[in-house]
Amino acid sequence: MKISRRQFVEASALGCATALLPSIAFAGSKKMPTRPFGKTGVKVPILAFGGGSRYLMYQNADEAIAVLNHAIDLGISYIDTAHEYGEHGESELRIGEVMKTRRNEVVLATKFIARKSDEAKRMIESSLQRLQTDHVDVLHIHSLGRAEDLAAIEAPDGALKALYWARDQKMTRFAGITSHTDPHTLAAALERHDFDCTQMALNAGLTRMDFGTKNKAIPMPEGNFETVALPVANRKKLGVIAMKVFGQEWLLGKAPVEKLVYFSMSLPVSTAVIGMPKREYVERNAALARDFAPLPDAEMRRISD
Repeated sequence: MKISRRQFVEASALGCATALLPSIAFAGSKKMPTRPFGKTGVKVPILAFGGGSRYLMYQNADEAIAVLNHAIDLGISYIDTAHEYGEHGESELRIGEVMKTRRNEVVLATKFIARKSDEAKRMIESSLQRLQTDHVDVLHIHSLGRAEDLAAIEAPDGALKALYWARDQKMTRFAGITSHTDPHTLAAALERHDFDCTQMALNAGLTRMDFGTKNKAIPMPEGNFETVALPVANRKKLGVIAMKVFGQEWLLGKAPVEKLVYFSMSLPVSTAVIGMPKREYVERNAALARDFAPLPDAEMRRISD
């Protein structure tokens, strides 16, 4: 059965969960809405805390740690980071200081960029040490590129082997893969392999862009994540994390901030991860998430034109 975005979001808002339609569970007007994380049995908040470049804009580690604690207090309990965030792993190190006392309150996700199994295993073990935990909830192969990159992780000594090893060893509960480069390659990976979740660029206008070049968006005329990779993830009932909600700031000014946030949240995703380099952004985005209502289809089309 094919499900439209409108059917997905309306069924979610009404709490009419089925095997194909994740529901949004409202526990009072001031609580953070949650959605099922695919078929994992776990629920996650519709807003996730991004631990990447925007988190690293906090120059003071103590301030960064305090901001993350505040985010968790506000219900932003999905935390996204990666082994390579920061020259010396500062993102994971900061988050690890919070995990010492709050690990059981969050869904913790990290990623590794290695393409060889042995190097990936070393990164996974390093991440767990930095995060001060014996396991994460979500572990991703980070930033899948084009076809040759998929071939590399699929090789006998490739990163997929390490990802499944970590899941078998209970170093992670769920195995995933991320991409902001090529929706067709991501779709192929999702079709062929045993993932629990995926993270992809889903936003109000640059879903047709390749963010693989640092600080530069390159047009991709052959398709976009929303139309190519997202349907595969939904059909396989994977947890889906939207990223690049503001298109690395390229979209700011295209529409009000709240519309950009709501665009990504109105798609059939589990959560939207946003980098928040100021405490006031954490508070604003948490308030937006608490008041979320799906955008009408006509407005979705208008914003994305």
